[in-house]
Amino acid sequence: MDGPRSKVELFAAIRRDSRTEKLSIRELSCRYGVHRRLVREVLTSPWPTARKPMPPRASILDPYKHLIDSILRADLDAPRKQRHTAKRVFDRLVDEHGMDNVSYGRVRDYIRRRKPEIWVEEGRGPPAVFIPQTHRPGEEAEVDFGDVYITLNGVRTLCYLFVFRLSFSGKAVHRIFLSQGQEAFFEGHLHAFEVLGGVPRGKVRYDNLTSAVARVLGFTRARVETDH
Repeated sequence: MDGPRSKVELFAAIRRDSRTEKLSIRELSCRYGVHRRLVREVLTSPWPTARKPMPPRASILDPYKHLIDSILRADLDAPRKQRHTAKRVFDRLVDEHGMDNVSYGRVRDYIRRRKPEIWVEEGRGPPAVFIPQTHRPGEEAEVDFGDVYITLNGVRTLCYLFVFRLSFSGKAVHRIFLSQGQEAFFEGHLHAFEVLGGVPRGKVRYDNLTSAVARVLGFTRARVETDH
């Protein structure tokens, strides 16, 4: 005979046959093609046992999540231009911890989700919300040029970090200078073009320059806030 369509119906049928036909556990097991243990369960419980929830599957990123969280927490107190991009976090995991089985995309997605949570956990409030932008490969780059402190001959020294970052891939070229004049600014560009093997086809954005750098370069406020 065809068995009941659901577990609830199966339980009801077994209990009914046990009550009306006085069938044994063995006979009920044979009739419905189920294990005797299940028959005993049916006769002692009015409802099917709830299915145990499956434990969450382990992620290949799990061994590195605490390292990523540590970097993100340290970034909370770091100067803005010294904070880690997702690409930099990925590179550190590969170089410093031998990670070779996790893609950059998986690390980037985890950071995108985890960073706002860390802000809240550390009592910093929700971070600023940015509207995602879409860029084509090789089309656009962004330039930052700001303060950075490094140790030179045991002395904490104020220097200037030039960052040229491709908007699509996030690949960045960094160079540190002792001044933030035009010569350093232009040398930073030439170095980036040599490392990247070309120049962006579209535009370079300079919307994060400090007012001091803008004055040295001869940028007015209106020019700084537009594309170049």
